[in-house]
Amino acid sequence: MTGALGLTLAALAYPGMLGFQNVSSNPSRVIAQTQWGPLTEADRDFVVKVRAAGLWEYPVGQMAVKKGTTKAVVTAGQHLIDGHAALDASCRKIAPMLDITLPNAASPQQQGFVTTLSADSGKQFDSDMANILRVTHGSIFNTIAKIRSTTKNSLVRALANQANATVLDHITVMEETGLVNFDQVLFQQTTPPKLPASDLTPPPPSGGQPEVVLTPPPNATSSPLDLGGGGQPGATPAPGPTVG
Repeated sequence: MTGALGLTLAALAYPGMLGFQNVSSNPSRVIAQTQWGPLTEADRDFVVKVRAAGLWEYPVGQMAVKKGTTKAVVTAGQHLIDGHAALDASCRKIAPMLDITLPNAASPQQQGFVTTLSADSGKQFDSDMANILRVTHGSIFNTIAKIRSTTKNSLVRALANQANATVLDHITVMEETGLVNFDQVLFQQTTPPKLPASDLTPPPPSGGQPEVVLTPPPNATSSPLDLGGGGQPGATPAPGPTVG
């Protein structure tokens, strides 16, 4: 097992998430009243983190499609691209409605994952990709559940619904590669290293910088939130693609 797994994605692992501003000791503190319900610090930071996750997992999916040595790894990459393009579109749709500033780059820790996987090749890439992504998705799964069960904001609730379906799909395809070392993955999820906030926080976008858009694949099967004419979320999107 590669040492890359020592870089647990603590930024996505636990409810005390960090956005561009310091999170108070009470993530349930309401920071805005909106027509879709109150917005808490945890709600805002959840939207930021969903966006940041796509900014590194989408390019990893592209790597897997190009470098994966098995059909299952390539399929996993296709699911990453498809699912995160749809989640990204949802984040970019609801963020201005809730006055949330989205990052244009992943956190330094997340960028480190991309660097590690960019340097990998062959079976090493397959193994590292499956295990790192299984750690990160397994960690965020509990956070999604907490946001979904506690938020009073209908837009954040709809995003949590979509993220839950997408993350479960991605967990499944990582496991279907047959490369996940469950003992090490579960250890990493439950005992993350203590990292400084600067490593876990995506940087704010530079002034005048174009917004990064994750382009859906031509055969996309995941859909962003349908807010309809009144800005209310529509039906929950289906879980990720059934590619391969």
